[in-house]
Amino acid sequence: MVQPVSAEADNNNFEARGLSSSHNLIENSKDIHKVGLPQRRKLVSEFADTFKETFFADDPLRPYKDQPRARKLVLSLQFLFPILEWGRNYNLSKLKGDLIAGLTIASLCIPQDIGYAKLANMDPKYGLYSSFVPPLIYAAMGSSRDIAIGPVAVVSLLIGTLVRKEIDPTTNKEEYQRLVFTATFFAGVTQAALGFLRLGFLVEFLSHAAIVGFMAGAAITISLQQLKGFLGIKNFTKNTDIVSVMKSVWGSVHHGWNWQTIMIGTVFLAFLLSAKYIGKKNKKFFWVPAIAPLISVVLSTFFVYITRADEHGVQIVRHIDKGLNPSSINRIHFHGHYAAKGFRIGAIAALIALTEAIAIGRTFAAMKDYQLDGNKEMVALGTMNIVGSMTSCYVATGSFSRSAVNFMAGCQTAVSNIVMSLIVMLTLLVITPLFKYTPNAILSAIIISAVISLIDIEAATLIWKVDKLDFIACMGAFLGVIFVSVEIGLLIAVGISIAKILLQVTRPRTALLGHIPRTTIYRNVEQYPEATKVPGALIVRIDSAVYFTNSNYVKERILRWLRDEEEQLNAKILPKITFLIVEMSPVIDIDTSGIHAFEELYRTLQKHEVQVSRVIVPLLQSTNTKTNVYIFLSRACSCKSRPCGDSETPHGQVHRAHWRGQDIPLGQRSRDGLCSKII
Repeated sequence: MVQPVSAEADNNNFEARGLSSSHNLIENSKDIHKVGLPQRRKLVSEFADTFKETFFADDPLRPYKDQPRARKLVLSLQFLFPILEWGRNYNLSKLKGDLIAGLTIASLCIPQDIGYAKLANMDPKYGLYSSFVPPLIYAAMGSSRDIAIGPVAVVSLLIGTLVRKEIDPTTNKEEYQRLVFTATFFAGVTQAALGFLRLGFLVEFLSHAAIVGFMAGAAITISLQQLKGFLGIKNFTKNTDIVSVMKSVWGSVHHGWNWQTIMIGTVFLAFLLSAKYIGKKNKKFFWVPAIAPLISVVLSTFFVYITRADEHGVQIVRHIDKGLNPSSINRIHFHGHYAAKGFRIGAIAALIALTEAIAIGRTFAAMKDYQLDGNKEMVALGTMNIVGSMTSCYVATGSFSRSAVNFMAGCQTAVSNIVMSLIVMLTLLVITPLFKYTPNAILSAIIISAVISLIDIEAATLIWKVDKLDFIACMGAFLGVIFVSVEIGLLIAVGISIAKILLQVTRPRTALLGHIPRTTIYRNVEQYPEATKVPGALIVRIDSAVYFTNSNYVKERILRWLRDEEEQLNAKILPKITFLIVEMSPVIDIDTSGIHAFEELYRTLQKHEVQVSRVIVPLLQSTNTKTNVYIFLSRACSCKSRPCGDSETPHGQVHRAHWRGQDIPLGQRSRDGLCSKII
């Protein structure tokens, strides 16, 4: 047995009794097994294993093991292009489902694309372009069977807002479009790089609560932006915050509103919302809200054409160029001032687009019980946006509304995206002149009806009930978007999410444990009102890893628990605490700073004449009047060079640990079978 540093001479008798008691327990137990030390590992090997677990946790190279070179080539092509794998088993039955789903989402995407393009301050044709090329690329490279690809409202608003701050789309339309294509290119590069380098976990820094708030704020901002087309206002503010928008709206009430436009928008918005309600109430009628936007466009366009309402102040789309995507590779800024701006805007848009697409993909993958490779999805999304930027497209991603319709329409594979893309191609080649008299009001109504679903009140209510700090992140993102701007709201969302992580790391949760009557279980006294504290003992549990960021806090918190309890006992004239037990079974890791913190705790308690016992002895057998400190360390031990125990040791065994160069017994037989270390 190794004597701890600075052991007090007057404690020798007690410690001898403790050693004798503990050794008797060890010798008399039949279930005692020595825990062997794991084999020493080289630093390079340990680093390699940690690197692999961090970036290659799914072991993507496993299928290539012991395979011939030709087979490895085939597997590599299938990895890059999953269509080569599932395409071999494609049949007419699957084609039927994909054909119906593709036609259904095409009827939804065409009017939405025209509206979303205007949201990004682009000509309507660019919205259609973005639903032609990117879905074809994704169908070949994507791993999701259900995602429907195309422009989405939030990303369109984000692109339109950020790029407009750099270039005015009205006075310098050509340069504006060039910067949009540049941002799209760098968005694709960012997404592909994150997937290729397997850094998809960075997207997880946007918490679910922050996303809920951001999406809700974006939905309201988008809806407010549509008041320009919905009310027929010509001079509208370029700001997106709610105060500026409402000033612009009410400032135009006497001379800017057009009653014919309002009538068209109101009637068809009511029709769209009714169709959505029907589809929600009865899943058999999922096609009703899917085709409602196209029906609205056809009817409103026909109405404007026969009444010539455009001559009475009703704003219309006007001419949309026919033809497929022209090349835009020569319009991208690959270097210079605008390249840097495009990279910044593209990186922001890329993260939002990735978050939305991966969340959608995982949701539907769980419903159909198949796995979705997040890193592969990022590569697919990035590649399609890189190609899209060179074919006159702006940032595309997975659309929730279209994906939901795609799922309910019975899609089987990504072929539904190909079908949708072919329908959009026919539209670009043949039908675009028919959209000339489409009123802007109907496009605004379609966008408003689409983004309403982004406001998830139930999710916000649940967040409030579960975690108030999460709710602050949710509301911070929401208020930042609607009162300031989209990018500020996004920054607030990320900032609060990271702040929450730092708070949890630097201020780990601790709890006082009490005994559950008629059991051998100890639980948090705040969560279990029936739990009672053990007389003369204080049991503190640490619910987090102990790192350099929180080690000092853990030490101070333990001392504060002890001080507070002693004050309460003194006030009630009750016996003082004679045992302090720090229960660390939830601690999954501890670094050198944590070790030093417990050594400082030991020295601090010594200065206050608090004895630190080296060996765990039965709690009620001690007659010592001074406080004893027992620190139970779980499976993650501080002995980094030689880990101190086997986490698989059966319950009820005595554990031994490597401590200060020797293999020493550290505990009596315990119910939990935890690896124990006494500092």
